[in-house]
Amino acid sequence: MAVVQNKSIISRNDNFAEWYTSIVKKADLIDYSNMKGSMIIRPYGYAIWENIQKILDDEFKKTGHENVQMPMFIPESLLNIEKEHVEGFAPEVAWVTHGGDEELEERVCVRPTSETLFCEHYKKIIKSYRDLPKLYNQWCTIVRWEKTTRPFLRSREILWQEGHTMHATSEEAIEETLRMLKIYKDFQRNYLALPVIVGEKTDKEKFAGAEKTYTLEAMMYDGVALQNGTSHYFGNHFAKAFGIQFLNKDNKLETPYQTSWGVSTRMIGAIIMTHGDDLGLVLPPKIAPIKVAIIPIGKYDENSKTSKVINELVQSLKEKGITYKIDDSDKTPGYKFAEAEVKGYPIRIEIGPRDLEKDEITLVRRDTLEKIKVDIKSAISKIESLLDTIQNDMYNRALERRNSMLYFAKDYDEMKKIAKEKPGFIKINWCGDVACENKIKDDLGLKSRCIPKDDHEPTGPCAVCGKDAVCQIYFGKQY
Repeated sequence: MAVVQNKSIISRNDNFAEWYTSIVKKADLIDYSNMKGSMIIRPYGYAIWENIQKILDDEFKKTGHENVQMPMFIPESLLNIEKEHVEGFAPEVAWVTHGGDEELEERVCVRPTSETLFCEHYKKIIKSYRDLPKLYNQWCTIVRWEKTTRPFLRSREILWQEGHTMHATSEEAIEETLRMLKIYKDFQRNYLALPVIVGEKTDKEKFAGAEKTYTLEAMMYDGVALQNGTSHYFGNHFAKAFGIQFLNKDNKLETPYQTSWGVSTRMIGAIIMTHGDDLGLVLPPKIAPIKVAIIPIGKYDENSKTSKVINELVQSLKEKGITYKIDDSDKTPGYKFAEAEVKGYPIRIEIGPRDLEKDEITLVRRDTLEKIKVDIKSAISKIESLLDTIQNDMYNRALERRNSMLYFAKDYDEMKKIAKEKPGFIKINWCGDVACENKIKDDLGLKSRCIPKDDHEPTGPCAVCGKDAVCQIYFGKQY
């Protein structure tokens, strides 16, 4: 069924950036604050984050991770211990110089990330191989002084989780890095209905201080990339810089190996920009705070058949653990329908007197707006199966669109032509030289996304310089 545009929301095909901003406001996900570059996450937006947090937290704990809380502030001397790390974050660091009316003896930064804090703590608590591995995670706020901000995608104050682990061997640390990458990929596939390309960042684009950075690159509706999570293998660079050592089984001192990994509220932006339409949000059922909106049509009282049917539906939804909302306000049915569509509730139930005469109700899929008449007695089983169908269909549609905007360029002329005419990601053979990477960025405005984890063997010479290629790599524009 064709989507009829909500006239209060600009079409995503006309102005994608304005469409996105109108969605986050119309769906009541955020409000703007007097603090420039920061956002107020409204209850509905925060409910989506709570669902994300709960699911991921359960996954982390299944794999032995424990939650901790580190300080918000980092003394400058502590931040400076790992030089490469500091240089990478210096442009985005927010500094505190005064406490009350007094100037601080040493300025402190508001954490942009917590590697240094964890390393300082690990130095105190890791003494023996028996203390390893240390599998810690924290849910917190970080601050990065971004010049250009956009709700959920890039803000100065970010809600996220960051895992930080220490291991006795490099093999264990690498295994951890890849294990968490898979948890992120499975979560985004199975819960957010997001297809992602998983791969390794180039040396130019990897996390400051990391030996290897793995990324999940999602493609938005407009063909622009969104880095939707990262997992880093640090080797023992940080551990050496901080003097972290442990006694091995032979009673000899060794340096442990470290990882970190994280995702943020940016994933909410990815849901909006991948699945949303001109009517508002379209939420995957598995992450939607409210899965079913019940909308009675016409007047009714507690003794009416409408009321009886609603009560029976609610009881069954509760038993099945399906979240719901009843809109029994005095607004018109059309207004209620539009509001449910803006909010992205996966299923809308319309209960009107004409349907009830036939012992039927109407189910409306948010993703397609298809209306389905069902017998009242079979409604719950249909809702359950429909939620699964919507979840799978949303992923498959996103995957089909993503795949339609993946291109391969055998040489630079072809790459330039694709970049000029088509949105999406361009895959090329690459020699591994940063000079070619920089040329693409300077000439075409495309940044390297990742060397795909699978299917990255070169099939010809470097598309840029013609030298022998070492791998295939994706390039694209980014948020």
